Amino acid sequence: MRARRCDFHTHTTFSDGALIPMELIRRVAVGDHRAVAITDHVSFSNVEWVVPQVAKDCARADAWDIIAIPGAEITHVPVKYIDEAVRLARKAGAELIIVHGETSVEPVEQGTNAAAAANPDVDILAHPGMLSSEDAEAAADNGVYLELSCRKGHSRSNGHVASVAKAVGAKILVNTDMHSPEDISTMASATSVARGAGQDPEAVREALVTNTEALLRKLGHA
Repeated sequence: MRARRCDFHTHTTFSDGALIPMELIRRVAVGDHRAVAITDHVSFSNVEWVVPQVAKDCARADAWDIIAIPGAEITHVPVKYIDEAVRLARKAGAELIIVHGETSVEPVEQGTNAAAAANPDVDILAHPGMLSSEDAEAAADNGVYLELSCRKGHSRSNGHVASVAKAVGAKILVNTDMHSPEDISTMASATSVARGAGQDPEAVREALVTNTEALLRKLGHA
């Protein structure tokens, strides 16, 4: 079966994206995506409203032969409250949870990567640019995927993330962190991002096909 693109990190007008959820779903469906997760930025102030709204459009994506997953990106939440935010997002209906990792271009609190990697209810640690070997090992132990980012700025550290992940056996995904239609990726462009991070062809296929299928199974979308 031909591999199709899966993107597990996108944003809509419910946070800082340009599209409403239904239009985002339509555009990636036309772009030959198998699956998309909508993961708007949330914290305690908005998670109980944002996730159910996104879920309303995701529930109707079957019309276009695409899996649309309501999720949430826990963003700039104090380290001491990350676990609480994850529980609240799950309760609100988030099927997939991302934590906004420590990156060189944003002032995310130190220790965020460690808190996310230690929580088995987190699915993806997004663009964890300041990743340590210890945090990568924790991610591997807890089934937390590490992200190579297609997004300008966050992608600066992709090579470092890929290298540290490989050394400890942590699993990688390639996501866009999409905010606008121009950010939509193809299998070819995602492959370029992975290769640019130093991934060999086998590792690229694992990130873009094997791991995406495993995550879909975990979420009940096999």
